[in-house]
Amino acid sequence: MTNTFPQALTIAGSDSDGSAGMQADLHTFFSRGVYGASVITACVAGNSYGIHASVPMPTDFIDQEFADLADDYHIRASKTGMLADSELINNVVRNYQKADFGPLVVDPVIMTKHGNQLLEESAFETLRTKLLPLATVLTPNFFEVEKIAEMSIKTDADMVTAAHKMQAMGAKNIVAKGSHALTDQTTVRDFILLESGEEFWLSQPYHATDRVNGTGDSLSACITAEIAKGTPMKRAITIAKAFVNTAIGQPIEVGHKFGPINHWAAQNRDYDDINA
Repeated sequence: MTNTFPQALTIAGSDSDGSAGMQADLHTFFSRGVYGASVITACVAGNSYGIHASVPMPTDFIDQEFADLADDYHIRASKTGMLADSELINNVVRNYQKADFGPLVVDPVIMTKHGNQLLEESAFETLRTKLLPLATVLTPNFFEVEKIAEMSIKTDADMVTAAHKMQAMGAKNIVAKGSHALTDQTTVRDFILLESGEEFWLSQPYHATDRVNGTGDSLSACITAEIAKGTPMKRAITIAKAFVNTAIGQPIEVGHKFGPINHWAAQNRDYDDINA
């Protein structure tokens, strides 16, 4: 039978060191038993010390990637990663709307986990007004929550308010990632707001390590993989949170400085104990 195996798509840049971007997404898809396809939007040259060069893909090449996948594969869920500028965001939005590539998980790569802005304001506005409303799931980090919701997050109540503001912008399900600086330094708490109106917090232990490259990519990719398999939304998000925490908690020694998370450890964990 053709195309019966679950297939997921990452629309992202290629990171040469394999720790983040498209490579982290594909590692995660494989770990969760899903075939991974990719639309490459840029190529990035870098290593554990940092990013040293990047080249965007021509938009006509991206058009062809989308067209070829649509002609042959049955993509059941898709996700976006870093999209460099407004032209690229508009291109991806147009192609996604033409294709039947399932629910969309948007990882809004706007700010680093340290609060540094990655996108120009013009590209940010395009992302917020064109891409965010297409999101079945939106997975902003703490600083991106503040940026998108246009508010400072000081309390749990602030995070709840921000999540509802983002949902009002069109995203159906919100995974608002917390900051350990707002906790007792031993846990990280994320706030989840579902399309159904259900809301809850997910907590996992905080791991003091610099082996965290690809964390956000892998979280959104895991949710995408679970959606492609037909996993209910609440369980998909809960598994993804546990998957990433396991991958951070058992680091591997790759590179000299800021290393990748350990997808192998996360792959080997049994998630049957996840209640959601």
